[in-house]
Amino acid sequence: MTTRASLGVVSFSRADVVRFWRQAPASFRIGTAVLAFHIAVAITGPLWAPYGQADLFVGPALAAPGWSHPFGTDVLGRDVFSRVVHGAHLVIVLSVLGTLIGVVVGTTIGLLSAYLRGWFDTLVMRLIETLISIPYLVLALLAVAAAGPEYAGDPVLLVLVVGFVFSPRVARMARAAGLDVVTRDFVTIARLRGESPWSVVVRELLPNATGTLLVEFALRTGYAPVLIGTLGFLGFGLRPPSPEWGLMISEYRNLLLASPFVVLMPGLMLASLIIGLNMWTEGLARILGRSVRYDE
Repeated sequence: MTTRASLGVVSFSRADVVRFWRQAPASFRIGTAVLAFHIAVAITGPLWAPYGQADLFVGPALAAPGWSHPFGTDVLGRDVFSRVVHGAHLVIVLSVLGTLIGVVVGTTIGLLSAYLRGWFDTLVMRLIETLISIPYLVLALLAVAAAGPEYAGDPVLLVLVVGFVFSPRVARMARAAGLDVVTRDFVTIARLRGESPWSVVVRELLPNATGTLLVEFALRTGYAPVLIGTLGFLGFGLRPPSPEWGLMISEYRNLLLASPFVVLMPGLMLASLIIGLNMWTEGLARILGRSVRYDE
């Protein structure tokens, strides 16, 4: 007996899912497995981590890895394994929320620009090109500095900074996708019916640009942990004792020779998350027949 599920007009069976999984690119399957591991740790980790993220002196300072402390301990006797586990949800939640804001804002601006054209498109694209010319990290540091020291270390600020940095690049991709659609007959018909620009963008342009925007969301989500980790490493991210992986690497970098595991483990977790996201994005792009640009 075949199990079949239905969601609106979309119907799929277990056999369909198995067939899709077998036919999916290897990069997509490997990336999915890596992401599933990180998501599982982020959701369940706080329930089974041996210690709290800020518990002090649960073992000797700078203890070597062992059964009690698989990744060793830091200078304050905190269990590094527990801190890495607790930090998983921070990295993932901040990355996804920040990227989501950037994609929503960038998509809105880009599709409106593609539809309205004229002076609005010219003005918006000049501003976007100016922002894109500034490197990721420099733009993020400028945004953090503009917010002021009273908001330093605030997770909300970090999410908004990620969204602000990504939105110009997403807007440019959304505009390009919108320009491919805006001259088609169904858009012209909607315009002749007297529909508002916002209605045309939401009902006509957005559904036809979904594939490009989905790949763009996945790609930017892969960049987000790098940006968040770099800000944490430079001291512009979350504040101690937060177990955000970039901040942990920054705190422990002077211990690399004395106790390498306290630096290597959060670094390996961050690297594996980034690799998994990039592989998943590449596989998704191949499934959707899109190209992925890593040059920005």
